[in-house]
Amino acid sequence: MLRQSQFNEAKDAASVVNGICAGDAALFVPQGVYLVHVYGPETRAIETSQTESVIIGPHDAFNESLDTNLSIIRRRIKSNRLKVRQFEVGEVLKTKVCVIYIDELANMDYVNRMSERIQSIEYSGLYDSNMLAQMIEDFPSTIFPILMTSERPDVAVSKLNEGRVVAIMDQSPSVIVGPTTIFEFFTTPDDYYSRWAVGTFLRMLRYIAFLLTLSLTSLYVAVTTYHYEMVPQNLLASLTESRSRVPFPPILEALLMETTLELLREAGARLPSKIGQTIGIVGGIVIGTAAVEAGFTSNILIIAVAMSAIASFVIPSYTMSGSIRIIRFGLIILSGMLGNFGFMVGIALVIIHASELTSLGAPYTIPAAPMKPADWKDIFIRGPFWMMSKRPTQSRTPNQHTNKMKK
Repeated sequence: MLRQSQFNEAKDAASVVNGICAGDAALFVPQGVYLVHVYGPETRAIETSQTESVIIGPHDAFNESLDTNLSIIRRRIKSNRLKVRQFEVGEVLKTKVCVIYIDELANMDYVNRMSERIQSIEYSGLYDSNMLAQMIEDFPSTIFPILMTSERPDVAVSKLNEGRVVAIMDQSPSVIVGPTTIFEFFTTPDDYYSRWAVGTFLRMLRYIAFLLTLSLTSLYVAVTTYHYEMVPQNLLASLTESRSRVPFPPILEALLMETTLELLREAGARLPSKIGQTIGIVGGIVIGTAAVEAGFTSNILIIAVAMSAIASFVIPSYTMSGSIRIIRFGLIILSGMLGNFGFMVGIALVIIHASELTSLGAPYTIPAAPMKPADWKDIFIRGPFWMMSKRPTQSRTPNQHTNKMKK
């Protein structure tokens, strides 16, 4: 006895071949050919996300099964307005990709744009949703992540409720969310599960960490190369003494220490978790102490580099953190060449470039550029829920209102 959900009628010979290759059984009857879903591969259990830590909120995460991930979303969105479009990507691997949206909430321009880009991919095979995200972005060559990827179902559902579009790829534990703004890479679901004052404090802390990780080492290079007059008198003597034994110019000194830090970070990430943590801590202490004692670098630069590294860990998105680390190297070079002027030129170029980007055709830096002050209550701060009665402007949803709450 077969349930109706277990089989589908094959339209032609090609669909029969593709179904058999996908693990289905072909049932030949006088009325036609039916593909019976008998393939039940072993999948990883639903676990906590390894890349997005959970402090408060649901602890389940997506896995590599497309059917499981769809069921996780359907368990949270019990509505017939939840729509799914299915495609096959890859000339050889033929990986299944689903585009999900909520009817009457999602802007159909975004849905159609993402669907068309997925269908237009001409590639032998995709292995992860992060590859897919890079192929359907508006600006594939930019350093910034244009589309968000997440392993957390609560993130995907919240974005769907805002009128966004979500893409799920088989054999990948991450989903793609679009359109996205640059500010969403500095927010976490924990902001909404905590009290609004705590969420605001943590969000502002991340923006401060963003400024610190970009500027500390660069400003050290600019000040010690061109602008000693900016250093207070009581600190100038200590700075001069710490640099008196260093044989390298500040720009080379900073680049060497930043490169060493990146080597330690990469080594810690590639080694087993317990060994990697030991390498990162012990390696940083030993190398930093030895470098200062040998006159290889100044102790003030060690402090600046360490604070920059700690600040980069505060940024919740790994993809955005990687982009910021690359930008930091560019700012160090400009600061070493032109001082504070070079640093400001670098910051201006980054802002101009980010302002030109779009995500599925929507502005990447909204609500800052173009300016939409009504959305600031959920960007720079996490306002109380009674203040957030409308969906984000970027979603361009037909239904802007989300809730009505008393103050």
